[in-house]
Amino acid sequence: MLQGKKILLGITGSIAAYKAVMIVRLLIVEGAEVKIILTPSAKEFVSPLTLSTLSKNNILTELAEEHTWANHVMLGRWADVMLIAPLSCNTLSKMAAGLCDNLLLAAYLSATCPVVVAPAMDEDMWLHPSTKRNIQTLISYGNRVIPVSKGELASGLYGEGRMAEPEMIVRFLQENYCRTQEFHGKKILISAGPTQEPIDPVRFISNHSSGKMGIAIAENFYERGADVHLVCGPVKEKVKYNGIQVTNVLTAAEMYEACMSDIASADIAIMAAAVADYTPIEVSSIKIKKQETGFQIELTKTKDILQSIGSVKKDKQVVVGFALETNNEAENAIKKLKEKNADLIILNSMKDAEAGFGKDTNKITIFNKDGTSIAYEAKSKTSVANDIVNYIKRLIDEA
Repeated sequence: MLQGKKILLGITGSIAAYKAVMIVRLLIVEGAEVKIILTPSAKEFVSPLTLSTLSKNNILTELAEEHTWANHVMLGRWADVMLIAPLSCNTLSKMAAGLCDNLLLAAYLSATCPVVVAPAMDEDMWLHPSTKRNIQTLISYGNRVIPVSKGELASGLYGEGRMAEPEMIVRFLQENYCRTQEFHGKKILISAGPTQEPIDPVRFISNHSSGKMGIAIAENFYERGADVHLVCGPVKEKVKYNGIQVTNVLTAAEMYEACMSDIASADIAIMAAAVADYTPIEVSSIKIKKQETGFQIELTKTKDILQSIGSVKKDKQVVVGFALETNNEAENAIKKLKEKNADLIILNSMKDAEAGFGKDTNKITIFNKDGTSIAYEAKSKTSVANDIVNYIKRLIDEA
């Protein structure tokens, strides 16, 4: 999402400046171009050489060096986003008052791009009324403030004022300034992960689905501007973006209700979850003890979510299902496509070593209701998600 984005990073005099090294690293890995301004006191906390090496740009600290003027006006116009992290209490107060006694403040006052700050200070300083007033002043100017976290502080105390972690800061930039508009205004419903069908308070029927594929699709749609609702079974995988609406469910019945309650407003529905086909008729309220004789569980069919969505599908809705097969793969996928009234079925085969539950890679074939199909090579699930979303985009554009 940050590919080609121009980030002007300001670093102020705070012990949290060491985290700026990781911020730069993450931004560069994401494909951003980074220019860095250090306040004079920041040089006491972090090495300009380290930052210059990582960013591949000279580090700026003074308004003028060796008869050369650092053009703060153009710096503020060059950037897509100006990020100040860490923002010390001292620089915060100067920004609120409109003071301009160093290059960073000059660039800030000249910036025509959005400005984001990540404060860092001790708890007593953070909670002081003047700090609260200064933060509100910055917000009133249109600046964005990344909330501080609670944790161990440089003073040795534990409390509020700790700068947000680098990953959170980079994610904030991605969510707020780097999403494209390809699917702007589109509502996407996605299911992911397994379901758990309880037998007793400690046992359940489930499968090995990790939810990685569905979550990757949800994140790709979100990165491209969509309003995403993810209905997710119990998984360890975490959703990257806070802006994705997540409904956590356990059972097939809960997933059915969550999906069906949202399908009417969805433009695109992608059912990537591995939903249990059967659930126990009776659930014991106490743990079932081991017996000398055999033990039987009577099962009943769960509601078919994809088929139910297909039965109420509106003309302009796009419905996509997944099929994980072990034999007669293409035949079963085409059958599912027709029976569920889906627009696309995405086939995985358990015979492919790079596909299946829990893996970071996948190998898919997309079957279209017009009778065509396209097979893709094995890729990371992030790349596979991009292929799937691209295919859906072409389907919509050609409709």
